[in-house]
Amino acid sequence: MDLRALLMGLAFAFMWSSAFTSARIIVQDAPPLMSLSLRFFISGVIGIAIAKTIGQHWRVTAAQWRAVFVFGLCQNALYLGLNFMAMQTVEASLASIIASTMPLMVAGAGWILLKDKLPTQGIIGLFLGIVGVVLIMGARFDGNADAFGMALCVIGAIGLSVATLAMRGASSGGNLLMIVGLQMLVGSAILGVVAAFTETYFLNPSLKLAAAFAYTTLIPGLVATFIWFRLVERIGALRASTFHFLNPFFGVTIAALLLGEALGIMDVFGVVIITVGILLVQLSKQKPTDS
Repeated sequence: MDLRALLMGLAFAFMWSSAFTSARIIVQDAPPLMSLSLRFFISGVIGIAIAKTIGQHWRVTAAQWRAVFVFGLCQNALYLGLNFMAMQTVEASLASIIASTMPLMVAGAGWILLKDKLPTQGIIGLFLGIVGVVLIMGARFDGNADAFGMALCVIGAIGLSVATLAMRGASSGGNLLMIVGLQMLVGSAILGVVAAFTETYFLNPSLKLAAAFAYTTLIPGLVATFIWFRLVERIGALRASTFHFLNPFFGVTIAALLLGEALGIMDVFGVVIITVGILLVQLSKQKPTDS
């Protein structure tokens, strides 16, 4: 892995993790699904406009269109939609920890359901990930964390796992920024319809809300997604996914610094254990001959 790929991976992990803190700020003063739908619409339009400016085109294959729809539905509408809803009652640090278990879910599903080979190192990593989650969940339940909100986060992480499986079809063809913009418009349309039937509009305008919305629209929403696609193209999905092991650390650190969210000793132990588990799983799936 070269230096550029390393820097891209670190930047993606930081941006991706920071989205939970900005989302937590947004949902306190605006409807979660309406806000997210607007965020995706703005990000998608910007992405497509830039893509057209630099010569990218609308012509994508049928397989790419299917992947764009699945990615837009599962990651943008399902995963982020449920997380935005959950963070009305769930702290950003907890939501980021649950979401960061996605690589463990993907590896576990492949091993159990698809009979993928998983070395002993990977099995140990899965076990550690489960232990870490149990520690954190147990501590949060004792602290009266909202069970329904936590369940939404878990379902969202499952949706993100499905989106990850659709990544290769959406990222091929050298038309990346256009693909990024299109899948965001898919998510915007789905969330907009759901919000129209389920949410009541409210808004408490403030500079903090405006800054959080602008940040989440441009940085995690557009820049981080583009970097992720480019990273997958550069080093492959398996190596790129290794950077997810940084998400628990970044997620809880950013939430603690900006939102003042407290971390208990079990949270710290759980984050460390999950981080090690994710790293072991990802490293176990990489062949020594990979470039």
